[in-house]
Amino acid sequence: MDIKKIGVIGAGQMGGGIAHVAAFTGYDVILNDIDDALLEKSMAIIAKNLQRGVEKEKFTAEEKDAAIARITTATDVGAMADADFVVEAVIEKYDLKAGIFANLDKICRPEIILASNTSTISITKIASNVAEPSRVIGMHFMNPVPVLKLVEVIRGIATSDATLNATVEL
Repeated sequence: MDIKKIGVIGAGQMGGGIAHVAAFTGYDVILNDIDDALLEKSMAIIAKNLQRGVEKEKFTAEEKDAAIARITTATDVGAMADADFVVEAVIEKYDLKAGIFANLDKICRPEIILASNTSTISITKIASNVAEPSRVIGMHFMNPVPVLKLVEVIRGIATSDATLNATVEL
């Protein structure tokens, strides 16, 4: 699977951190949330955190600017149609996540992996909201995402080996 563009649903602390790390490692990112003000706040935090890395001489200002340039924001979840991999990172409310996954199932290409950053909700239950549950997986990032280099990958009952392998590789 050729993953070049990662969609992130939710621009809060976790979603912003996931977008930050994905963009810094070279992926194009579509960061989605329900309100432009939330997206602007998230982008400001990402820029501030990246600037800290420049000040600590961990990377250059050019690398920071390139990472920021790789992130586009969208209030329309329809923007996820362009993503090659989508990570949902909204609050831990099953009904909200279920609606998002049902919507992503209609928007995204059928081969696109849909991941949830959930730490409490069954991946199998979340996957029940899509036509092909083999493409749903858990990708639980630790907080703060840019600092802690640990991601817990969780299979659902129907998660395929291909989905697992592509997620672990990512």
